[in-house]
Amino acid sequence: MRLYAICVYLFLYIPIGIIALFSFNAGRHASQFMGFSTQWYGRALNNPFVMDALETSLLAALITACLASTLGTMAAIALQGVKGWLRTLFDAMIYIAIMIPGIVIGIATLIALVTVFGWLNPLLASLWPDGANPPQLSMGMPTLVAAHTMFTMALVIIIVRARLSGMDRALMEASADLFATPWGTFRQVTLPLIAPAILAGFLLSFTFSFDDFIIAFFVAGSETTLPIYIFSSIRRGVTPEINAIGTMVMGASLLLLVAAQLLLHRGASKSKN
Repeated sequence: MRLYAICVYLFLYIPIGIIALFSFNAGRHASQFMGFSTQWYGRALNNPFVMDALETSLLAALITACLASTLGTMAAIALQGVKGWLRTLFDAMIYIAIMIPGIVIGIATLIALVTVFGWLNPLLASLWPDGANPPQLSMGMPTLVAAHTMFTMALVIIIVRARLSGMDRALMEASADLFATPWGTFRQVTLPLIAPAILAGFLLSFTFSFDDFIIAFFVAGSETTLPIYIFSSIRRGVTPEINAIGTMVMGASLLLLVAAQLLLHRGASKSKN
């Protein structure tokens, strides 16, 4: 089993290590290592198309993380008071949202948005004054953020609910006994205890939105995120510049994931103490 585990990890991480190694290639071809150089990192950061795509991805991920962490926290707190078969139904829907493949979510979201836009655009045109150009709803940043928020909100709900389940209910009962209002109890007791879980959900939502390609490919419209740009570029051949971009994205994603994990452990330790 140890040998099997070693082989699995090598199979997973050797290709990632090769990408990182060839991002420092001094040559122009990704398949021939001609010596160490950091020139491709500079070229990637000075590429206006890369920077525009990076800006789009960062903006979408930031808005998605804010919405997902806020709405997910509200839903998690609300679900704490739901019991019986209704609780089971909501739990099943949350886990299904995570288990469904991204391509299914992307296609379903695309079809739903196209159908809604097909109904709303003629309605807006009929309500708009004569001679004026009515707005046309189409794919873009709002649809990208909406699709990512729906997907990542389920992750936040699970993380925050796990934190809420580990809380000592006696603390909130004591706050109520001391005549604190429900809002005061939430602000002074509940929120500080679940803050690490909320921040961890924020970081995970940001990471999943920033790295997503499949869903964004269907609903981004004319917007070009960094994963979409990378996909378009590798169709013309893999270059050390693409390796450099992939290495930087991978490094940033790993840092966010590690930070989220540390926050979750920190929150669990505080709960035990």
